[in-house]
Amino acid sequence: MAASLLPVVANSVEAGDPLLAYGARIVGDDARTRIVIDFDREPRFSVHYIANPERIVVDLPATAFGFPAKDLAARGLFKDIRYGKMDEESARIVLTTTGPVKLALAKVQADEAGKGHRLVLDAEMIDKRAFAELVKTQSWSDRTEAAQTTSAIPAPEKAAPGDFVIAVDAGHGGIDTGAIGVDTKTEEKQVTLAFAKALTDRLNKEPGIKAFLTREDDEFLSLSQRVLIARQNHAGLFISLHADTLKQKDIRGATVYTISDKASDKLAADLAERENLSDQIAGKETVAEPPEVADILLDLTRRETQAFSISLAESVLNSFKDQVGTINNPHRHAGFRVLQAPDVPSILLEIGFLSNAEDEKLLLDEAWRGKIVGLLTDAVKRYRAAVMANGG
Repeated sequence: MAASLLPVVANSVEAGDPLLAYGARIVGDDARTRIVIDFDREPRFSVHYIANPERIVVDLPATAFGFPAKDLAARGLFKDIRYGKMDEESARIVLTTTGPVKLALAKVQADEAGKGHRLVLDAEMIDKRAFAELVKTQSWSDRTEAAQTTSAIPAPEKAAPGDFVIAVDAGHGGIDTGAIGVDTKTEEKQVTLAFAKALTDRLNKEPGIKAFLTREDDEFLSLSQRVLIARQNHAGLFISLHADTLKQKDIRGATVYTISDKASDKLAADLAERENLSDQIAGKETVAEPPEVADILLDLTRRETQAFSISLAESVLNSFKDQVGTINNPHRHAGFRVLQAPDVPSILLEIGFLSNAEDEKLLLDEAWRGKIVGLLTDAVKRYRAAVMANGG
């Protein structure tokens, strides 16, 4: 049935419409694995290799992925496969491999009926030295992407001198779906964007406060881009919203995190480690900062903004008291990269856990979202009043 509809889809495509990836399959074993993806028309693509961990990145123009996720479930040489939108003009497939791997074949060919095209990727094992050479000799054009992407982010509308500017960050996005709901299979990136939009709208009704979104739709932003967007728009606060999953499905409630070079506990350490992998999930080539630079960043954060971040965290938890359930010891801290702006007080708020059925219901409830947004707005207003009273 799908094949008979394809000519209609293909003939109705207009310039600028995204590609449609309407079918996919994967076969093979731990020595050689083939992936085939069916498109409504010929896709342009490029391939890159990334180490630590080993990944193959396939970049595409804007693409709608219309096949069931199970059709491209990881197997053979691939232990994780992600695909999705990067921005309005591009999409990406990230193949995390079981070890050093290369694409012995990567080509586009017309299908037998001549109604579409397929992308064929044949992966095979190679040794570590050969993989290192692939990484070293390839051309990678988006090393300056953070500055390029950030330049397209609009400043807060009508921000007047003296306005209190707040960056509201919807966690995850695009190819990085985040957690998946235990019952509804809702993606975390959708939950966080809904909360972020509602919070931004509510904050912008307050006189003297101007809030803006780090991302306004389903696009991927690296952790460093999120920090840079907040700083370039002179944010006085950065609030990153999340709804993660835990192995312990009975744990539920909100948690507020601030940055620290040492985690408060194992739960915080594990969560920070997962959140800090966001760039890897999206196939970003992350250049590690020298240890001394990282230490300086943490020192600056600690000296200049840590007290303010803690104050904001406490204000949020005071608002939530007797109104919103929280986990035990609800203010925790760890080395979250998205909180590392040296001059912007920052918190990461886990609104609830998608791994818990009761939390999941609340996270999808519009009335409960409105309640959370109102309480957060009250917390921000109290924080702002305290800062202004102290000459901030």
